[in-house]
Amino acid sequence: MKLRKLTALFLSATMAATMLTGFTASAEEGEYSDDEIISFTMFSAMPGSEINDDNEIMDIIAHKVGAKVKETWLTGQTAAEAVGTIIASGDLPDFIDGGDGMMALYDEGALVAWDDYIEKYPNLKEMYTDEEWDMFRQDDGHIYWANVFQNSYGENRSTTHNDEAFWVQARVLEWAGYPEIKTLDQYFDLLESYYEANPTMEDGTPNIPYTILCDDWRYFCIENAPEFLDGYPNDGSVIVDKSDPSAPKIVDYNTTETAKRYFQKLNEEYAKGMIDGEFATQIYDEYIAKLSTGAVLGMCDQWWDFAFTVNDVFKQQGLDLQGCNYVPLGLTIDEGMDNRWHTYDDTLNNSSGCAVTTSCEDPDAAFKFMNDILDQEIHDLRFWGIEGVDYLVDDDGMYYRTEEMRMQAADTAYQASHFCQYSYMPQWLGTSRDGKNAMQPTEQTSEFFSGLAEPLRACFEAYGAENYPDMIGSIVEHNEPWFPMYSFSNAMTTETPGGVAWTKMGEVKHEWLPQVVMSSDFEGTWEQYMEAYNDTDPQSFLDEMQEELNRRAGIE
Repeated sequence: MKLRKLTALFLSATMAATMLTGFTASAEEGEYSDDEIISFTMFSAMPGSEINDDNEIMDIIAHKVGAKVKETWLTGQTAAEAVGTIIASGDLPDFIDGGDGMMALYDEGALVAWDDYIEKYPNLKEMYTDEEWDMFRQDDGHIYWANVFQNSYGENRSTTHNDEAFWVQARVLEWAGYPEIKTLDQYFDLLESYYEANPTMEDGTPNIPYTILCDDWRYFCIENAPEFLDGYPNDGSVIVDKSDPSAPKIVDYNTTETAKRYFQKLNEEYAKGMIDGEFATQIYDEYIAKLSTGAVLGMCDQWWDFAFTVNDVFKQQGLDLQGCNYVPLGLTIDEGMDNRWHTYDDTLNNSSGCAVTTSCEDPDAAFKFMNDILDQEIHDLRFWGIEGVDYLVDDDGMYYRTEEMRMQAADTAYQASHFCQYSYMPQWLGTSRDGKNAMQPTEQTSEFFSGLAEPLRACFEAYGAENYPDMIGSIVEHNEPWFPMYSFSNAMTTETPGGVAWTKMGEVKHEWLPQVVMSSDFEGTWEQYMEAYNDTDPQSFLDEMQEELNRRAGIE
């Protein structure tokens, strides 16, 4: 049944008032009735918040496209453990994003190939070029999943820095007079000075100068900063040295002099009491709860790993008005170096994504659903909400929100009862098909500025920045054909020597890096760590990464 465009009646003030007081969806002419709607299930191997079964926008979407999805999220397990449990049970959901467990699902034969459906459903096909779709093909020649993130339609409209950075609160920079912070040493000097003068928050809560997340796969928050500090982009598992453009070379960032200097700095700061004493044992939920208090002055993390939860809490509790929001700094190990923390192009990570499982009774309906929720009308419902309730439209056709709407959108209870983003399903960044608005509110320039708390706005103005990428100041360059190399390492299995080494390297870093930071004998502990690391046969991993780099670069 063909999707219908939102009518003026649907967007009327009457409907807006109805939605604000609670809305029960019913089928209009040309829409699906309750008994026609198909119910799917989905598991995403990431922590998330379930929405209410009677979620308002979910019901509206269901009546327009004929289906809805009950989403569940990772709790109390690693992604690999959760996927293993699902496979062993034989009770697979209809949709799944298994994170680093995708290859296990593929090896089990638990996924439906996308090939025929990509050709059948134009919105899905439009997500990638033919060449990009080919990058998702597995060794049997078929496509089984699609990554749904970092994919822009039309013009790139990015206002956020969705990548990794050393983050610092706006209040810290304001207190210091908005200094230029370029190096790791300058960053910690700033945190130390602020903490010495401001040991507590306004309400007496003790400030925490710096914390680190080491939990499960998120230990990238402690281990991969050396590649960035040396001025390289986020290839994730390795550095690619392209000083000789004709022969790019894989370099192990774990053993560089910069890596040692970075961990020695953390060790010194820990000894001074500047690093959270609980960092080595805190789990992700504890880390997010700690950030949400506003007491943590700084950390190294990816924006997507903390901001969507923490920023809403700040807004609801008024902590944004105290300057607790985080801004990114493009640190390098020494002054005068270019930084590449921010990736300006879209990043194609083909190692994981949204998939349909063989347990799905109607795969065609599942792919049709993914296709239909990319329709602009439905996409607007997912991310902007309902006109007149969640956003307004000015005389030029531009979407915007009032402050009351922004507060409402940040409220977790309202999110659960009203918003339905289907956030791990196909979606767009960039520019709407109307050529004016951003696909998602976070990228609407006017909405971005209007939604900034005053301390954050003052911070941007002080540095002459219009957005988060301006704050970090990375050089602007296009992605190389091999980027990112982590899309290869993330899909490695223990079927190869390099894959075995990669697994062991991760285990050693998990065990030793917190010890290196906390040790009273840095040199001795670093030496022990290096011995354990070298025992994992990292060269086998590096050799396989070099082979893949050569393939992607077209080097015989």
